[in-house]
Parts: sequence; C-alpha cells; structure tokens
Amino acid sequence: MSGTLDHVMMRVEDLEETLDWYQGHLDYEEKGRWEADTFTNVYLGPEDLHEEGAVLELTYNHDDRSYDLGDAWGHIAVRVDDVYDAYEQLMDEGVEDYRDPDSCGGSYAFVKDPDGHEVEIVERDHGAPWSLDHTMIRVEDADEALGFWTRKFEYQHTGRWESDTFANYFVKPEDAAEEAMAVELTYNYDGRSYDLGDAWGHLAVRADDLHDYWETLLEREAEDYRDPESCDDRYAFTKDQDGHEIEIISRD
Repeated sequence: MSGTLDHVMMRVEDLEETLDWYQGHLDYEEKGRWEADTFTNVYLGPEDLHEEGAVLELTYNHDDRSYDLGDAWGHIAVRVDDVYDAYEQLMDEGVEDYRDPDSCGGSYAFVKDPDGHEVEIVERDHGAPWSLDHTMIRVEDADEALGFWTRKFEYQHTGRWESDTFANYFVKPEDAAEEAMAVELTYNYDGRSYDLGDAWGHLAVRADDLHDYWETLLEREAEDYRDPESCDDRYAFTKDQDGHEIEIISRD
C-alpha cells in the first residue's frame, strides 16, 4: 500500500552485537542486506511479518564512528501479548532492567538495545510478537507536525493521549492494516527544543511509484532534500518541520 511505513533506520556501532541482541531477544530474522564499500545495511523483522508490517534497518558504518542519540527521536515500540511476561523473559535473558511495567502503570515497559536506542514493549492483540508497533519522534509544534503528516502524506489520527505536561498523537494512513507501524508524535507543553543527534537515521514510507509520489510531495510543499535523481532513482528523502528525515522508497 502506498504511504505505509516501510522501516525505521538506526545506526549501530557494533553490527554483530546488535544483530545478536535483536535476533536473540526479539526473535528477529534477517530480511535483507546491502553491503557497500563504506557501510552495511541489514533489515530485520519477525518471521511472520505482515505484508504491511515495518522492518528495522540497522546501518553500520565501517569507519568505527560513535553516535549521539540526541532527544528528537524517542523509541521504537514492539508488540507482545503480555507486557509482564515479555519483560520477565527479557530480564531472564540478561537484558538490562530499564523501566519495568510497574513503573509504567502496568501497560508498557522499556529496555535499551546495545547502542542505547530505547525499545518500548506494548500489549497488542494484533501483529506478530515483537513486530514494530510505532516509532516515536518528538516535535516542537503539535499543530505543525499533525499538519505535515496530514497534508503531505494523507495520514490520519489513530489515537491520542493528552496529559498535564505532554500529548502523544498516533498517525498512519487511513486504510493501513492494524499491523502497519504508526508514527507517534510527542509534544511537550514546555516549549523545549530538541537535538536530532545521529544515532537515529530516518523513517521510510513506501510508494507504488517513486517519481509520482515524489512529485505529489513537492506539490504539497514538502522539502526537496534529496530527489530521486540524486539517489540513482532508487529512493528519495524529505524532512519534516523538525528535521526528521523521511525516505521515500518504491517496493514491488
């Protein structure tokens, strides 16, 4: 489906260690790999991934650089049947205790991968175990962020949670399957600004036709960051109002 989220990319400092973590603890399998001269991309997801499900892209640069997490990206969230059982399983496997279910009101929990990326564990009655439920990004203006995803990508609200100090808004395409990944927009009311860092890379959106989709985005005044021609007509990139990169990629 055009517009569905395809993957979220994060950068890692030790590819084998991170692969072992996701494959060993979340039962992910390798869905694809791209070896270049200076970097390696590996795509991971559950064995029975839904056709509209998103995968995780790990990018390993061969120059041994380190990364800054920043705070403009929040976390990825993975689905489980029971958050307590899942968290206990991870603890038994030696994963570091970060935020247990009791500290999160019993409805979710958090761990961290070897590079410090936060992984939320959420209870869902749909989707493969450990499949990607959403990716959270922090935004400085909720109205602008919602307008961006609504106007540029035709996304719609699938949920919201408003508290005394912040609000979470969940968006994805209107006709997307339950199993498709959503974007969680987190807006803090105190007017803070955020640092993108470089440990998180981008979100990727699927297009039935890369060039047609790109032209539509430009007509809707999306930022012309990296057009298809500059990317060998294989993909393209725009940015949201806060600088989060969004890749447009064509899938057969």
